[in-house]
Amino acid sequence: MTAPLSALARRAVNIAAALVIVAPFGAAIAQAPMPASIVPPLKVIDPAFIDRSANACVDFFQFANGAWLKNDTIPAAYSSTGVARDMGDRNELVVRSVLDDAMAQRYSLPANSTKRKLGTFYATCMDSASAEKAGVAPLRPTLSSIDAISSKRGLLTTIAALQKSGSNVAFRFGPDVDAHDSKHYLAALDRGGLGLPDRDYYLKPGATADSTRAAYVDHIAKVLVLAGAKEAAAHADARKIMALETEMAKASLTRVARRDPSATDHPMSADSLKKIAPAIDWPAYFRSAGLTKPVTRLNVGEPAFFARMNTLIDSVPLPTWKAYLRYHELQSASPWLSSPFVNEAFAFSSRFSGAKQLLPRWKRCLRVTDALVGEALGAAYVDKTFPPEARAKAKAVIDDIRSAFADRIRKLDWMSDSTKAHALDKLAKMHEKIGYPDVWRDYSRLTVSEGPFVNNVARAEAFEWNRTVNRPGLAVDTTEWGMTVPTVNAYYNPSMNEMVFPAGALSPQTFDANADDAANYGSLGGSWAGHELTHGFDDEGRHYDAEGNLRDWWAPSDSTVFSREASVVADQFSGYVAVDTLQVNGRLTLGENLADYGGLLTAYDALQKALARDGRPGLIDGFTPEQRFFIAYAQSWRSHRRPEAVRSQIAVDPHAPENWRANGPLMNMPQFAAAFGCKPGDPMVRPDSLIPKIW
Repeated sequence: MTAPLSALARRAVNIAAALVIVAPFGAAIAQAPMPASIVPPLKVIDPAFIDRSANACVDFFQFANGAWLKNDTIPAAYSSTGVARDMGDRNELVVRSVLDDAMAQRYSLPANSTKRKLGTFYATCMDSASAEKAGVAPLRPTLSSIDAISSKRGLLTTIAALQKSGSNVAFRFGPDVDAHDSKHYLAALDRGGLGLPDRDYYLKPGATADSTRAAYVDHIAKVLVLAGAKEAAAHADARKIMALETEMAKASLTRVARRDPSATDHPMSADSLKKIAPAIDWPAYFRSAGLTKPVTRLNVGEPAFFARMNTLIDSVPLPTWKAYLRYHELQSASPWLSSPFVNEAFAFSSRFSGAKQLLPRWKRCLRVTDALVGEALGAAYVDKTFPPEARAKAKAVIDDIRSAFADRIRKLDWMSDSTKAHALDKLAKMHEKIGYPDVWRDYSRLTVSEGPFVNNVARAEAFEWNRTVNRPGLAVDTTEWGMTVPTVNAYYNPSMNEMVFPAGALSPQTFDANADDAANYGSLGGSWAGHELTHGFDDEGRHYDAEGNLRDWWAPSDSTVFSREASVVADQFSGYVAVDTLQVNGRLTLGENLADYGGLLTAYDALQKALARDGRPGLIDGFTPEQRFFIAYAQSWRSHRRPEAVRSQIAVDPHAPENWRANGPLMNMPQFAAAFGCKPGDPMVRPDSLIPKIW
């Protein structure tokens, strides 16, 4: 259910998953024994979650999930509970069995076999004693190389080396699909290098923001002291690092601004880049990054950022840059170091997550293994969880969604015939990947040693960097996946015009091959398949054509209507309170809200066709098929988040809080009102004048 992501952004997200979700990495927790039983089976619809005392026409999220919410407690190690965590826990137990098996067998396997590398990677992560004993020692060579920087050329060389091994420093570089030639890769530069979650954390006024900034400076100093710096020098460097990152933040676009694809579409020649940032020796940087041929053309996501980076590299003293690089290298490696680093990383990250304690070590090791060498375990996961018949049944639901969306396009009275023809062509050419890759990644060039683990992390990051860095100019690999198989998520990729549904997401509570159609169409159809399909036509995805090229194929009058009606959705969600008095950002969440609404409308139509084709069942658990459809949809958003996590979500996440993702679209659907007997004036029924007329 992600927003569209570029290949460059997806790598950044994967790195973040390894460093943030798994960041609390204490060395004191021993390996826990494998649980004797798997978590209780999940259901697409669980009647026990329904609060029958609640009024469905007042707050449907409460009606569908209230009994569960009443009894739910968020465990100390988590920032939230709900569908994602329940499905994730289930998947992680399966993945753990795969990893435990690979770890136990690794010495009996061929030296270069993928399974041995997988088992060794996981085993070295689980080796808490070695991590505790080594402390910061494994990073000494890298820290020494930072200390040895004596020129701007040396600075760029070191930036490239750190980026290769996974550190988010200065900016981001990598191959991406060419927005104007979707069959080929293009070199891409984009903003990056910030230690706080978003540029707004550096710039937003107010006491809360001031407190966060002060805590960040204190955190930087503590990390530097742990690595051997003196207190006074560490605090002085921390203030300089904060000042440097603040200048970078000032030059960065807001997340809302970046929702317009044209805002980050700036293809240019290498000579043009040189004019923007003449103080940076780009050929030297590209060589250090591992490119074997000159870069002649590339996309620069935010030219203003690189113009400012040019000034900063030219004017900021080298000692400040060295302190900045030293901190970011330490911070990115903290999850794999000794307890003092781990505990400090967790203490700071908990400001944004609200988590109270570390996850068990096996979960942290499992997650980083999945994030960095995930396809090495994907096939074994599929064998245990996702039979071919499940793949076929999921595809049948997705095919029905595709057909229903085509019918909705044909019936639109506001869209011109020419735009309809292009939309139908795009829909017909939209690809889908279901369950698992048909081609698994080759890990023969990945080196995994018996430790220390921090070095294996760096090698895995470098393996991925080297695997892709020389792609510019080559044909796009259409078999590649942007998520691992056990992931509880899905995505639409506009540059490839494809929907991707990992096997980890195609299990209860999302989908059950044995469940009734109403349940599956409400959950898989509405929250997932219809949602991802509609991303191809949301405020971002609609700018890409059937081939995945960034091209305006809309008649001007149709664009005007779409933008007007999309604003109705943005205004609707901006009126919702997320936590305390903090409101949802309807502009930031617009794409997801449009996808929720269009997906739900389409899935409802698909269900009606399925019922007409296959016959209507009687009442199930006392509910009609239509009622079960809406209950399944609302239960697919079952979630309970800590206030800190909600505040962070509002700041950086393009998804609205789950209760509004459930209620918001339903308020716009007469079909929902009819199913539950809701009347005009009920909170779950918006006036017709406020209902968006898009899909």
